[in-house]
Amino acid sequence: MAVPWEEYFRLALQEKVPDPSRKIPEHNVDHLPPVLRLLEKRQELMDADRDLQAQKEVFQAVTAAQKQRWEQLEQKERELKGSFVHFDKFLQDTEARRSRALQRAAEERLQASRQEAEAQRLRIQLEELQRERARLQRRLERLEPCARLLGQVLEQLPEFQDVPELVARLDGLADMQAALRLTERQRQAELEEARAQLQRLRDAGQDELLGQSQRRAQLLERLEAARERTLRWESKWIQIQNTAAEKTLVLGRSRMATLNLFQLVCQHKAQPPTLAIEDTEGQLEQVKLFILDLSAMLASLRQAKPTPASQP
Repeated sequence: MAVPWEEYFRLALQEKVPDPSRKIPEHNVDHLPPVLRLLEKRQELMDADRDLQAQKEVFQAVTAAQKQRWEQLEQKERELKGSFVHFDKFLQDTEARRSRALQRAAEERLQASRQEAEAQRLRIQLEELQRERARLQRRLERLEPCARLLGQVLEQLPEFQDVPELVARLDGLADMQAALRLTERQRQAELEEARAQLQRLRDAGQDELLGQSQRRAQLLERLEAARERTLRWESKWIQIQNTAAEKTLVLGRSRMATLNLFQLVCQHKAQPPTLAIEDTEGQLEQVKLFILDLSAMLASLRQAKPTPASQP
């Protein structure tokens, strides 16, 4: 940081000019006249001015040198910055050229691999074409006698103009024969399907007849079982009817006996019957009461009859 000029001069004067507060030795003050002291002071001031001027010149020289040095450093800094910029640009250009070169190399390798694959495919296709050519050549050699035979046939058949027409006719006949064979196979397949369906229907009919026979046998068994149950229940019903008739007869006899007893009780009491003929329970109740009364009366008579004295 730069020191202000005022501060610099003040410090220089303090170094050159003596401090007034400091005391001069008494022997100097006493022995020197005032003029000499004034000259001495003036000389000291002149010396201080010269020293100050020299220091100022030195300071100015140093400042100028420092300024020049700073300018040189700034110039070098600008040059270095420019060099850095150029170098950075050079590096970027170099990297871009390197990237483009790598990309071109990769594209060339890819193109070369594609060309190699295409060449391999073309070689394989060429080999296949050569094999096909050899096969066609062998077929042509095999068909050469057929061609001569067709020529001879064409000479014997004037309705055909050339071999392709004859071949087309033969192809048509072959196609017709193939169509007829296909139709025959279809009809044969349909016939086989119809036979199989007929056999399935026969089997289904036999299965149905067998099932119907089994169901008929089951129904007959159920009918016989139902008849047996009917006969059993009919016999039970007849037995129940017979038992009911016997019970009815016994009930009628019981009612008649009860009615006779009730009438006898009424005659004994000399009272007319007050109950209906169908009220068997009431009649039995009256007979019961009469029997109880009669039993009580007989018991009381037995108790009241004196006991005969025993004889000596």
